[in-house]
Amino acid sequence: MKVGTDGVLLGAWCDVASAKRVLDVGTGCGLIALMVAQRSRDAAIKAIDIDQNAILEAKENIASSPWSSRVEAIVADFNDYAAQKPFDLIVSNPPFFTENVMAPDRSRNLARHSVSLTMEQLIAKSKSLLADDGRLAFISPVEQELHIRTSVVKVTMSIKRLARVVPVEGSTPKRLLWELVKSPVETVEEQITIKLADASYSQQYIALTQDFYLKM
Repeated sequence: MKVGTDGVLLGAWCDVASAKRVLDVGTGCGLIALMVAQRSRDAAIKAIDIDQNAILEAKENIASSPWSSRVEAIVADFNDYAAQKPFDLIVSNPPFFTENVMAPDRSRNLARHSVSLTMEQLIAKSKSLLADDGRLAFISPVEQELHIRTSVVKVTMSIKRLARVVPVEGSTPKRLLWELVKSPVETVEEQITIKLADASYSQQYIALTQDFYLKM
């Protein structure tokens, strides 16, 4: 599975403070689970994916990492997932290309399309698995903002943080980074610009992600 900017952004941006139990939904190659493990010395992380091939790749990456004792990858459908204890953080780079033409490869379909997990399902199921002070962090296309806001209200959660991601300085946002919580809060919004007009990375993006790149 390809490592993309969306996953890197989410893994670097999500709040891991005081997170002891973490669930990475749709882990793919295990990128976000490993980023959370790198950022938090105490977190025990479950990484789940509905695709067995993805989990095989994630297990290889986890085994090769310094955090293999704290990250476990398993095949599981999030819609049916049950946990013995609630999670402090659920993080997901979910499938969201609902209007794209379906790819011929099943693994790519599962990873890219909302055929197995919709945004509504992600939000509602996450609420049931989170601790009272837990949080859900995920990324979406900007076009889904209204739809997601409606889903958040429907399950009575709150938007604690919202980041609008601009790919190139001067362009419009293409992605949204969300942090949802159970308690009523005021939303803190920010904008993250990835590249400047000259195609170099912005200092903001470098500061956020440089710990995860060999060369930046």
